[in-house]
Amino acid sequence: MEQDDVRVAMDRVPFGGVTMTTSMSLELADEASNRPPQGQTGSSTKRGASPSFEGLDGAVSRKRFREDTNSTTASLTSNRNAHAESSSALSATDTTSPPPVSSMTSSSLSIPTATTKYSALVEDLVQELQCGCCSELLYRPVVVSPCQHFFCGSCCVLWIKNGGTNCPACRGVSTHVTPSRPLQTIIDILLRSDPSKARAEGERMQADEVYKPGQPMRIPAPREPSPEPSFNDTPDWDYARPCPHCAADNQFGWTCPQPIIDYATDPERAWHVDDGAPPGHAYCGNCESLLALQAPITTKCDFCQVSFCGISVHGRCTALPLNAQQPHDMNDLSDFVQSSEIYECFDSNFVEVEILFDYLTARQMTPKKIYRDIVLHAQTQPHGFRPLIESGVFADIHSVTPGVDEDPSALRTRICRHCAAEILLWGLKEWWIRERESAFQKGLLQRRPDCEAGSSCGRQKDLGTCPRIIFEALTG
Repeated sequence: MEQDDVRVAMDRVPFGGVTMTTSMSLELADEASNRPPQGQTGSSTKRGASPSFEGLDGAVSRKRFREDTNSTTASLTSNRNAHAESSSALSATDTTSPPPVSSMTSSSLSIPTATTKYSALVEDLVQELQCGCCSELLYRPVVVSPCQHFFCGSCCVLWIKNGGTNCPACRGVSTHVTPSRPLQTIIDILLRSDPSKARAEGERMQADEVYKPGQPMRIPAPREPSPEPSFNDTPDWDYARPCPHCAADNQFGWTCPQPIIDYATDPERAWHVDDGAPPGHAYCGNCESLLALQAPITTKCDFCQVSFCGISVHGRCTALPLNAQQPHDMNDLSDFVQSSEIYECFDSNFVEVEILFDYLTARQMTPKKIYRDIVLHAQTQPHGFRPLIESGVFADIHSVTPGVDEDPSALRTRICRHCAAEILLWGLKEWWIRERESAFQKGLLQRRPDCEAGSSCGRQKDLGTCPRIIFEALTG
């Protein structure tokens, strides 16, 4: 290769980001000219001196080499700085680079973040999983078939107990109620993601008393509709109609000695309702139908002095023996827990009432069992139920006119459902005092110091802070 060609070629070779200087190109070209051809070996393995150093002594050659090296270094440094400046200029003019964070507009910050979308999803699920009865997040959900509406298990139980015969949402005919595992799984995942959506602990405890998971449930068939009243132009609605025992050939086998005259057969002698009950008759305390007082199936409550027909509603239109009656609206412990009158018995002492509920649940005591204990205790007292009767608590319990108590000191043997409930509420506080003391002695309850403030304690309604049992609130 000729020296000029080598110089031109070397000038085009980039070195460290810039092209080589002319002095370095010449030195490399001189070296190439002194290299022996390929396949030939020189007389010495040491490379010959460059022509630039010919005729110079060693000291001069070394000095010139240092000067050339310094100039080459300076040139390289200058070229690097120029390359950096050009790069900076290019980057400054590049409009495709992203703007700094400080230059971002407010519209770019308004894009919904993942957290916002997650919160919206949680709220949507909570709205979709609301109970159709209580409008809260489902707790132990059940599904009504065939309409597939879902409710809290406890809400559905209360719906049935209150006489519901169809779906609470669509009022469609429904018979089967089953727990829903898919809905429960979704609710569990939702509450693990956002525990703040869970129902209050008190609500869950009350719901668990009403409905147990897996408890069989069935909506009763709808009742047959009552026959339409036959309205006519005659004013017979203002007159008493014959009772079931007034007809001579009635199905009960007993005929009323003073039958009521039917207005349709003898309007002149018919009995007007404004004159009260016809002779020998009264109105039932439950169904308010006319009854014969001397009929074998007629019963009378010895506390409110109201009679019951024993015909219309089984178990309700009757006054049972004192120890056999069921207190009204107190069929089981769930009814007992939901009654606001229980708290009134303890002067709204929520702490004591919650302890009572826990004890009754653990011992599986029913309201009827408590009622019987109260009755047995009252019968052992010298005055029996007389103080309670004289207090007038049984007056005006029913909407019908009661009879006359001919002997206030007579033995009380029969009672209606409403009077039984009054006795239960009347004696509940004293019963709990006796029962709690017995539970202390048997180790069934933990004895704690009594509150010094008694019934005047301002913390007795706070379940989270009151550390004592308010015994003075019961006895004082």
